[in-house]
Amino acid sequence: MKPVLLAIAATTLLAAQPAAPPPVGKIFDQQLSMIEREFVPLAEAMPAGKFDFAPAAGEFKGVRTFGQQVSHAAAVIYAVSASVLEEKNPSEMGKDENGPANLKTKDDIVKYLKDAIAYGHKAMAKLTDANLTELVPSAFGSGKAPRVSMASVAVWHSFDHYGQAVVYARMNGIVPPASRPR
Repeated sequence: MKPVLLAIAATTLLAAQPAAPPPVGKIFDQQLSMIEREFVPLAEAMPAGKFDFAPAAGEFKGVRTFGQQVSHAAAVIYAVSASVLEEKNPSEMGKDENGPANLKTKDDIVKYLKDAIAYGHKAMAKLTDANLTELVPSAFGSGKAPRVSMASVAVWHSFDHYGQAVVYARMNGIVPPASRPR
């Protein structure tokens, strides 16, 4: 076989080989990065004076404000990440599900979200094929839960509150950055 044909055949065979699947920690980290790319810019886009906005018309009595939507999502990221890491909740998390009581300003809340996501990235890096189903302390009361269950909460729960925050932003004339033309 001529060297050129041999090189083409070898390249074709190598290209046809399936790529190795990415490590599970990387998969979860990429999902958390999606939260980071969408939720942080949304929080940054909402004017500081609107962080205390909560809808009033309709069935919205007692709902979280925009700022509380953001800080609640961040507090849960902290809690489930601590579970994945098998650590105690970090003091930065605060005492309740909306984060520390001292979160008052837009800057405080956005920083809190960014810090929670950074801690979440640390947790996602710990995930492996071997430890995914290990039982870890649940972030929600007593008992244990599979590590993968706690890791997945950081993503689906954050997107739940992201969706609510999007509605609040749109009610205030803010088009979410993720929805803007590129």
